[in-house]
Amino acid sequence: MSEALAQERQAVTEIDTPVPVIDLDIVERNLVRMQGYADRHGLALRPHIKTHKLPRLALRQVELGAVGITCQKLGEAEVMADAGLDDILISYPLIGREKARRLAALARRITMRAAIDNPLALETVALAGREAGRPIGVLVEFDSGMHRTGVTSVEAALALIAQVKAADGLGFDGLMTYPSSAATTDFVRAVRDAGIDLPIVSGGGTPGAAHAHEIAGVTEMRVGTYIYNDRTLVEVGAATLDDCALHVHATVVSRPTEDRAILDCGSKTLSSDLIPRGVSAGYGLLLDYPDALIDRLSEEHGMVDLSRSAKKPALGERLRVLPNHVCVVTNLHDEVVASRGGMVEGIWPVVARGLTR
Repeated sequence: MSEALAQERQAVTEIDTPVPVIDLDIVERNLVRMQGYADRHGLALRPHIKTHKLPRLALRQVELGAVGITCQKLGEAEVMADAGLDDILISYPLIGREKARRLAALARRITMRAAIDNPLALETVALAGREAGRPIGVLVEFDSGMHRTGVTSVEAALALIAQVKAADGLGFDGLMTYPSSAATTDFVRAVRDAGIDLPIVSGGGTPGAAHAHEIAGVTEMRVGTYIYNDRTLVEVGAATLDDCALHVHATVVSRPTEDRAILDCGSKTLSSDLIPRGVSAGYGLLLDYPDALIDRLSEEHGMVDLSRSAKKPALGERLRVLPNHVCVVTNLHDEVVASRGGMVEGIWPVVARGLTR
């Protein structure tokens, strides 16, 4: 696909499949809604760009009022900084000399912050700050129940905060956690009771975003999936089907039996993610055939069980699939089709995709 094709104002249905298509009107509604929520409740919004990986959408988020953006990888941050984003948090532990070198290069250009939960990550960020010639803000990450990264006790947090305050090249900016939960409030209160000033308490998670203002102590929201939404968010009640902005368009390429159809999208298009602990099965929702089940994937094939679907798609029919997990789908594609009213507005390179370091 090329930008030239988009200039012809094609209908989305004329673009070859499989292809991810975003509806820009829904995107805008989602962005405005979340920024409005943050503004009403006095929360800073720092969107996570891992969902869309598109500088133009990150710039729009900031234009609407976001204080900056969140990136998971330095490669994403480098792309975003090159596009003009000037306040970036890396929410993933950075370890090693090469990471320090790249972080320092960014910190010379823009405001950078980094989350840490261990002394080695602290040393990496401190080295970057010294090389940049300006302090890098640090958020100490704590575990609110995800059992992923983050210190697991207030004592460990206080010890790490003391090390941050004593280190050259660092500034202590506050705490970070994911996801925000009731445990977040208890942890923040305990740290404050120890006499620690917390300018920022950054909480995350689109599924619980509508309750962020109820988590006492949280000052900042890191949310990403809200820009597109997906089947998982619909299942947990955090979005409706009308709020979902990205769909994978696919074609029925085979009908071996009455109750089986094969789509031209497999794990390389939809990802292999299932809904965690969900009641909905399958590898995505077929919007026009909701009783059908995408029950198996190979790399390029999507096998659909039609046995419970009263109506069945025809060979060659074009279908829309709502992904289970949209962030992974974004990262699997070089381009997305941007649409409005069923017409192609542009074909956008996913500039920050595939950046694993």
